Amino acid sequence: MSSEVKGGRRAQLEHTGLRHGWTTGACATAATTAAYTALLTGEYPDPVTITLPKGQTPSFALAAEELGDGYAMAGVVKDAGDDPDVTHGALVRATVRRLPAGAGVVFRAGPGVGTITRPGLPLPVGEPAVNPVPRRMMREHVAEVAARYGGTGDVEITVSVDHGEEIARSTWNPRLGILGGLSILGTTGIVVPYSCSAWIDSIRRGVDVARAAGRTHVAGCTGSTSEKTVVAEYGLPEDALLDMGDFAGAVLKYIRRHPVDRLTICGGFAKLSKLAAGHLDLHSARSQVDKGFLAELARRGGADEALRAEVAEANTGLAALQSCMAAGVPLGDLVARTARDEALGVLRGAPVTVDVICIDRAGTVVGRSSVA
Repeated sequence: MSSEVKGGRRAQLEHTGLRHGWTTGACATAATTAAYTALLTGEYPDPVTITLPKGQTPSFALAAEELGDGYAMAGVVKDAGDDPDVTHGALVRATVRRLPAGAGVVFRAGPGVGTITRPGLPLPVGEPAVNPVPRRMMREHVAEVAARYGGTGDVEITVSVDHGEEIARSTWNPRLGILGGLSILGTTGIVVPYSCSAWIDSIRRGVDVARAAGRTHVAGCTGSTSEKTVVAEYGLPEDALLDMGDFAGAVLKYIRRHPVDRLTICGGFAKLSKLAAGHLDLHSARSQVDKGFLAELARRGGADEALRAEVAEANTGLAALQSCMAAGVPLGDLVARTARDEALGVLRGAPVTVDVICIDRAGTVVGRSSVA
């Protein structure tokens, strides 16, 4: 396929002309890799190269180094590219200490990294706010360094972010019960820049490419995990995948004017609950998960008064979903069906069938609608 007609997430990013950046998780992994290498060899690799979940191998310059008795620290400055990320320019540090053989990899929250204090997040209460994918990346790179230089791979990793507690006040962390600082985030290691006008233009181009290629089924996905889900579900090719991000309305309005036979919308449960509630911009700065709305959906699904109250007071959308799943109330399906109906309303009778798939953070399907 030539560069003039290629589609999919990578083509959308190229079309925007915006420069991507690196997540805090990628920065923490680079810092960990450099620090553990120095701990085993006495020398820091600079720049340090890591492998991201999709195979990219970026290199990071070190901004801080400290080698002591039984520990090593390295720091990397986060570059968010052209994305207006509040953590752009933050110094992400990893301090690695040896542990006894068999201890494994233990994570600690240093200054500027938060601690989980409420349920409903992908980590247990009391854990440092280092999300599952960054943890996996750090473990994998520790194992690689250990194999290369003769280490055991048993280490304590303390992640910290300079001025992170102050920066976190500009995020939703305090409201979510993540206290003391930032979360170390990222599922791909890459920050995709979202200029609204540029990204909406790239969505339109993606639809045009899919139609030109004769695709009759396209999928609007909120991120890389939902892309994997629809590929697994339907075997869709890359040029049928639209990186919708937060711009559900942009996808629906353009497909209304330029129809395809079928549209699948796939994304995280909490994000798609916003679409179900009538929001077309799903960004956290412009729409919030409405727990009262979820409680009403739960009532329609058979929830008793106690469960409805639990949903309404839940810390996160995920916590509300988990409560309903435990009680046998199909809140995921209810959100998917309601989101589908909202999408059909925006399409205004255009000849497009729609189905919606809700997933959790791991990509597990937790709700789906029929095709209508």
